[in-house]
Amino acid sequence: QVQLVESGGGLVQAGGSLMLSCVCSGSIGRVNNMAWHRQVPGKQRELVAVVTRGGITNYADSVKGRFTISRDNAINAVDLQMNRLRPEDTAVYFCYADVEMVDSGIYSPIWGQGTQVTVSS
Repeated sequence: QVQLVESGGGLVQAGGSLMLSCVCSGSIGRVNNMAWHRQVPGKQRELVAVVTRGGITNYADSVKGRFTISRDNAINAVDLQMNRLRPEDTAVYFCYADVEMVDSGIYSPIWGQGTQVTVSS
């Protein structure tokens, strides 16, 4: 079974830092884009940051200069380093990966279970 396993998250004061980590496991081939999204109750899930297999990154305007996404292709992992956190960053953060399934050769979107990040003021 292909899955994304997330770790990190928790409670931090405004101005603090947290790191989220995510590893893809299972019978997979290549992993293309990997990303972090976030969602607050009553709102749509939004893209926070994305990194291509080649290392090209893109960020939501609200996190530029504060968050850094990185990946390790050898272990199909992606991290999100979050600095200078703000109360408005409070959300459930979801890992995402575009994964090649070994049995079919088809790329499928895979989501993690989500991890809570709470920033207190």
